[in-house]
Amino acid sequence: MTDKKTILVIDDALEVRKLLKFHFEKKGYIVILEENGQEGLNKIKNMAVDLVILDLMLPGLAGEEVCRQIRKDEKIKNIPIIMITAQESDVKQIIGMVIGADSYIIKPIDISEILKEVEKLIRKC
Repeated sequence: MTDKKTILVIDDALEVRKLLKFHFEKKGYIVILEENGQEGLNKIKNMAVDLVILDLMLPGLAGEEVCRQIRKDEKIKNIPIIMITAQESDVKQIIGMVIGADSYIIKPIDISEILKEVEKLIRKC
């Protein structure tokens, strides 16, 4: 990968952030980590981010609200978003609440599945 893409992972679980950082960096991505929804949104607005991995349940600002705010902002509205959630039953809830996430992944995260989604969405950037 010659043109390194930047992925922002916003998840309150340290182990998830570390796992994703390890695997994404192995694939050549630049990875930024954030555990709080508001702080993550601030980073998206102030940094060049190519893709966001966004947990549904976050302190500071819930994931669905972060997603809504990204989609309302002309400068960042086209950044791909992969929403992750802990329970499969949340997917129906996410679909009803969140307009604009490009993909949904259920925890526990299957690394090959999320890498495939990331690569698919990054190619569109």
